[in-house]
Amino acid sequence: MQNVFKTALAVAAIAFLASCGSTTDHENKGIAAKKTQLEKMKTEQRALSEKITALEEDIIKLDPSQKKENAKLVAIAPLETGNFTHYIDLQGRVDAINVAYVAPRGQGGLVKAIYVKQGDQVKKGQLLLRLDDAMAQKQLDQLNVQLAYAKDILQRQQNLWNERIGTEVQLLSAKNNVESIEKQIATAKEQSSFSNVYAEMAGVAETVNIKVGEFFQGGTQIRIVNTNDLKIVTQVPENYIEKVGVGSTILVNFPEAGDKIITTRVSVAGRLIDPNSRSFYVEAKLPVNKSLRPNQIALVKIQDYTAKDVITIPVNTLQNDDKGKFVMMAVKENDKWIAHKTPVVIGQLYGDKVEVQSGLKAGDQLITDGFQGLYEGQTLITN
Repeated sequence: MQNVFKTALAVAAIAFLASCGSTTDHENKGIAAKKTQLEKMKTEQRALSEKITALEEDIIKLDPSQKKENAKLVAIAPLETGNFTHYIDLQGRVDAINVAYVAPRGQGGLVKAIYVKQGDQVKKGQLLLRLDDAMAQKQLDQLNVQLAYAKDILQRQQNLWNERIGTEVQLLSAKNNVESIEKQIATAKEQSSFSNVYAEMAGVAETVNIKVGEFFQGGTQIRIVNTNDLKIVTQVPENYIEKVGVGSTILVNFPEAGDKIITTRVSVAGRLIDPNSRSFYVEAKLPVNKSLRPNQIALVKIQDYTAKDVITIPVNTLQNDDKGKFVMMAVKENDKWIAHKTPVVIGQLYGDKVEVQSGLKAGDQLITDGFQGLYEGQTLITN
C-alpha cells in the first residue's frame, strides 16, 4: 500500500513540473515575438522619416517659398589676396664664429705671472701671461760674456793687423766668431720671448683655467671668444633638406630680450644627416649686438615656402564632411544674406592661417563666426 502511494505521489510531482516548464516556454516565445515586432516597426519608422525628409527637400527645391525661415546671426569678412609664408619652427643657439685657444710659441713652461682673468676683454697682441725663462736667461748671459770676449779678441787682432802683425786669416776668424755669437744671442732672445704668451685675436677671455706655478701648454687652458662676430646654429629635420639651404630666410627671436626679432639668411647648410636626430646643421650670421651671448637660446623660424597674391582664411573656419573640406560663405540673394557651402582645396598651413588654392576668390564673404550648424540656403543676419 505504501509503495502504491509513493508511486502516485511521484507521478503527480512530474506532472506539476512538466506543467510549469510548458508555461515558461510559452512566455519566452511571446517576449521574443514582441521584440521582433518592435524592431520591425523601428525599421519602418526610420525608412518613413527618410522618405519624409527627402520629400520635404524636393518640395523646397520646387517651391523655395515653402522653406521655413530660420535666420541665424553670423559675422562675415571679405576675402583679400596677399602674401603667404610658411616657416619651420625650431630652437637654436648663439655661437661664436671666431674662437681662439691660446698656446705658447714654444714647448710651454711653468707660469710665473698671469695678466688676465676670466671675463676680461682682451686686445689682439695683449700680454696674457709670462712663463719661466730662467734657463733662457742663463744661456743669454753666457752668450753675452762670450760676445764681449770675442769682441776684445777681434779688436786686438785688428790692432795687430794695422801694425802689419799677424795674418788676415786670423782677423777674419775673429770677425766670424763675433758674428756667430751675435746670431746665437739673437736666437736666444727669440727663445726667451717665447716665455711671453700673447692674445692672437681680440675678444673675451671666456676661459682662464691656469694658475701661477702650473705648467702651461695651451689647449683649453685659455679660450678667447670674439663676441662681436656671432652666428645662430640649429638642426633642421631631414625632410626639409630640399626646402632649406644657403640663402633661406631666418627669423631669430630672443624672448628673454623682449621678443627681439632679427632677420638673417642661412650662410652654411650641412650636407650630412645626423643618424641620431635625423637632422642636418645650418647656421646664419648675426649682426653685432652687445646684448647677445654665446650659447644663448633662441626661437628660430626658417622660411621654406612663400606664395604671392593668394587667398588665406582662418584655419578654424575650415570644416570637413564625407566629400572633403569646405567653408560656409555668405551670398546675397534678393536683398538677403544666404549661407552657401563652398568646397575648397587648401595648401600650406601656418599659425592660424591656411592657404586656399581653389574654391574662393577675392571679394567673397567668408562667415568667420556663427558658421557652426549652418545649412545650405539658411537665411543669415550679419553684424
